Amino acid sequence: QVQLVESGGGLVQPGGSLRLSCALSGHNLDAYAIGWFRQAPGSDREGVAEIQSARFNEITYYAESVKGRFTISKDNAKAMVYLQMNDLRPEDTGTYYCAAGDPVWIEARPLHPNGVDYWGQGTRVNVSS
Repeated sequence: QVQLVESGGGLVQPGGSLRLSCALSGHNLDAYAIGWFRQAPGSDREGVAEIQSARFNEITYYAESVKGRFTISKDNAKAMVYLQMNDLRPEDTGTYYCAAGDPVWIEARPLHPNGVDYWGQGTRVNVSS
């Protein structure tokens, strides 16, 4: 059974930075495409960033709203995935979820929540002055 555990959320001022971490256990990290999704109160869950498996050359995908500010990366040996978030804005506030999905499905529809097989429990990010 795959388990995903997020950490690193918190309160940060606008313009600040946070790094989220996701630890995967129960399977080889590189068998999956891994993504970060977020959900604000009253809103749908949206894809923020994804990184593919080595089968797809670890290509990365980003939502337009975070391009140039967020960077997703992974360490297969440590089974860790990271989301570096810079220049944070109030609209980045929400609960951030780590997710694992089938690389073939994800390649067809990146950042889509229907492609996710496993979800973490989420970590809260609050961008406020």
